Amino acid sequence: MPHEKQPVSLRIGDRLVGSGEPPYVIAEAGSNHNRDFGTALALIDAAAEAGADAVKFQTFTADALVARTSDPIATLTDEFSKYGRTVHEMFAAAEMPLEWLAKLKDHATGRGITFLSTPFDERSADVLADLDMPAYKVASYEVVHLPLIRHIARKGKPVLISTGMASLGEIEEAIGAVRAEGNDQIAIFHCPIGYPVPPEHVNLAVLDTLRQVFDIPVGLSDHTRGIAVPVAAVARGASLIEKHYTLDAGQAGPDHGFAIEPHELAGLVAGCREAFIAIGDGRKVCLPSEQLHYVRGRRSLFAAVPIPAGTVVTEDMLAILRPGTGLAPRFREAIVGRRARRDISAFDPIRWDDV
Repeated sequence: MPHEKQPVSLRIGDRLVGSGEPPYVIAEAGSNHNRDFGTALALIDAAAEAGADAVKFQTFTADALVARTSDPIATLTDEFSKYGRTVHEMFAAAEMPLEWLAKLKDHATGRGITFLSTPFDERSADVLADLDMPAYKVASYEVVHLPLIRHIARKGKPVLISTGMASLGEIEEAIGAVRAEGNDQIAIFHCPIGYPVPPEHVNLAVLDTLRQVFDIPVGLSDHTRGIAVPVAAVARGASLIEKHYTLDAGQAGPDHGFAIEPHELAGLVAGCREAFIAIGDGRKVCLPSEQLHYVRGRRSLFAAVPIPAGTVVTEDMLAILRPGTGLAPRFREAIVGRRARRDISAFDPIRWDDV
């Protein structure tokens, strides 16, 4: 017999993630804590109550992320100018104090949810390593930052790579950088970039492409509004879902406006779980729940009039009616022309031993 291909999976903490496993849902708190510790704790609570597998923040410093430059490309457009004059100023206002991390992780553990954070530089990755992160996320913007990816890969934990804007060649380089460090625990996310992304730009068919080309777990990091697209992604085979959420989408901040709120997050988790269950195994069979309807709702052959024993059955003596307790309609021609073996009353189902 040909060798059967084994499902591709990896382990994040105590959860197996990949082909044939329920979707791993990451609630992306990001920088929506607004530099308020109480808000960060409440975000963890909301993710836990929604049933997400993990809650994720972002660990960075503006100085290690963005140059202090007057280049026009680093000047915020009108849409984002309320968050600062430059990209550096915007990120400086969103930095999470590093002293929060251990406390937030402890709080998440107490709530029964996995704590994750995306490092944007080597020092941040080292700080997270001291907290024994079960996995590391690489943001789409860092997919070409191979030195950072190699540094993260050496931690020996799963590396989850978003691939927004990346070509297949760049994704291959990022995966290769992880494997070159002896780490084969890799998952990738399709991650269309936009804040928000319109549904017509999502292109969920890319999930199929990534899975076929790289043969590793594939997920969706979603920036659309609402929850329809990530639920559809699970039905398309996504093994991981990442979604930005906030306590209040009306708050000021660059990531609040396109994020979902706690009640929507709960709907997202439930929808993804239901979509996974609904995928099934691909076999076309009559389900146990259909058995009653199979008999009650399907038609079969009945006597339309009394048919005395010895009578040659004609087509007008037969009716095709519900329920399906007689012979299937396809056997009508086989019954016509035969003689009745018994007296058949009107509306009796016709069976083979009747003729």
